[in-house]
Amino acid sequence: MKSQTLGKNLKYQRSLKGLTQEELSDISNVGIRTIQRIEKEEVAPHTQTVKLLAEALKINIDDLIVLENPNEEIIEKKWLLLLHATPFLGLVIPFGSILFPLFLWIHKAKDNSIYDKHGKKIVNFHSSILLYFILSGLLFFILPGLNFFLMITIVLFAIITTIFNISSALNNTTCRYPLSIPFLKE
Repeated sequence: MKSQTLGKNLKYQRSLKGLTQEELSDISNVGIRTIQRIEKEEVAPHTQTVKLLAEALKINIDDLIVLENPNEEIIEKKWLLLLHATPFLGLVIPFGSILFPLFLWIHKAKDNSIYDKHGKKIVNFHSSILLYFILSGLLFFILPGLNFFLMITIVLFAIITTIFNISSALNNTTCRYPLSIPFLKE
């Protein structure tokens, strides 16, 4: 049985072998107070300490240390990249900047709360951009010529913000989409 933390794993393995903390301390040459603190999760021990405890318990060090799955983090970053980059399809396919992220968000929202949070922000932002773009197009009838510069500004703002958020999502799993109308509540 693998528990979630080093402290729980140590306590489980020690109990499985029928050892008290004192007995494990004697066998491993690790202080009893250190073993107590590890089991209470008050300290993150040095690798050498964990190695001594594993040898004393006659188990692999992997049975004590909880390792994060690096593949899971890579997969998460790939999905975040896909979520944040698919709006660029809107430059080629009408409404693609909303439909593709919306589809991905619906598909992945239940898998991870990060996908849900980012997906909502992306859909809100690009829906808002589309609305601003349509409104600036309607300005043609009021202020011909000015709407052209406004439309270009909106497109450039969307592109720059999207690129910035791709980088931010991949580096520290955060995103910030200003001027978004909250169509989908967070």
